[in-house]
Amino acid sequence: MKLFRFAAVLAVLAGPAYAQMPNLNLLQEAPSKTPEEKAAEAERDKAYKETLKKIPDSKTSNDPWGGMRSDPPKQPAAPKASAATSVPKKTKSGTAAN
Repeated sequence: MKLFRFAAVLAVLAGPAYAQMPNLNLLQEAPSKTPEEKAAEAERDKAYKETLKKIPDSKTSNDPWGGMRSDPPKQPAAPKASAATSVPKKTKSGTAAN
């Protein structure tokens, strides 16, 4: 009777551990390729690579917003010294100071 209980406890504990194991299939389900199929696949791959070499390289970016800030921000122009001295300063009362 103890053996039956031990087997039941072991089965209950082994269930979740078994569910976590990866599903490995060591046998191939599909038959291997024949030499003719391998040669045809190699020819297709070669033609594909040659076609990729014929595609020209892209020289420009397709980014429509790429040129929005190509230059650094411009600094504001410094005020001219002669223009600042020619304008009379106003006082709080609104009259010009001489």
